[in-house]
Amino acid sequence: MATSAVARETVFALRRQIAKIEGTLPERLQAPAGAAPVDAPQDPTADVTPKNIPPKNLTIVRRGLAVAPPDAFVRTGAEGLDTALGGGLPKAALSEIHGAATRDAGAVAGFALSLVSLILKQGPRLPVLWIGTAEIFREAGFPYATGLHRLFGIEPEQLLFSEAPRLLDALWTAEEAARMTALAAVILEIRGSPQRLDLTATRRLHARAQSAGRPVFLLRQAGEPEPTAAPVRLVLSAAPSAPRQTIAGPLAGSIGRPAFTVSIGKSRTALPGQFTLEWNPDERSFEERRAGERRQERAANPVPVVSASRRGKDPAPASGAVLAFAAVGSPAAGDQPSPGERAAHRRPRRAG
Repeated sequence: MATSAVARETVFALRRQIAKIEGTLPERLQAPAGAAPVDAPQDPTADVTPKNIPPKNLTIVRRGLAVAPPDAFVRTGAEGLDTALGGGLPKAALSEIHGAATRDAGAVAGFALSLVSLILKQGPRLPVLWIGTAEIFREAGFPYATGLHRLFGIEPEQLLFSEAPRLLDALWTAEEAARMTALAAVILEIRGSPQRLDLTATRRLHARAQSAGRPVFLLRQAGEPEPTAAPVRLVLSAAPSAPRQTIAGPLAGSIGRPAFTVSIGKSRTALPGQFTLEWNPDERSFEERRAGERRQERAANPVPVVSASRRGKDPAPASGAVLAFAAVGSPAAGDQPSPGERAAHRRPRRAG
């Protein structure tokens, strides 16, 4: 019996240590019935029921994140999503926002800018750094400056861009930027499923974000869900916008607020779920669309979609000029566009 009691106490002590490392859960982790607390005096006549265990001997456990004040989360304003995430997206962490197809790049970017708007509304209006490779900005373009201010309240000079020639350079830039407290947030946009974006790289980003107390948003464009160190992964796609509301009612044929279909792909504290959110540009917050108000979801695209790249070392090089007829002085096949021609690729993307 004595050996059994010692074994129970040892197991419970290990459980307490693991709970402290992992964080906290809403329920209390209590000692087994009949077992005294590890650091309590061994009195055979003492009552060891849970109600008499001192509070200091109870460990509150919650997977993934430690108990934190409400300002440790980015609350979206959509009660259902915030409740499912245990308070919202963590500020000091790496969060993954995933778009399954290239056509979802605008929705992913718009959702990320919405989160940045919420962060800037809560704290000091520091600049935000957006990092990506040349392939990213060539494929999806840059955010529209006028839309930044009108929809998200972000001044164009607050959004800084870093275009890296290689993915390795983009990851290095993101790691260095993630440790800076002079930035409100860091956005790293990656296309496909490159081999260098592994658990080691994302662990470094997550650790830097925790140390600096600033969020790092990993935007995945046309990639496959893969293991990362991000505590939360949200899968984004565009949702049909509801008609614009007027005093006389909905305006037929109009386009209302930007809408997003948000799925919880991975979370240490939440169960999988799907929500339809609308971004309110006036209040700078999300509103959850009720089930009765949901419009028909986007129909399946009958046109085949190009599959995402899988575990490649580096993105494909830039394509040369494509012309219906060869022009005099046109570049040869395989040549890179000149800096003047390359600026034409920098078109604004749709955010939302």
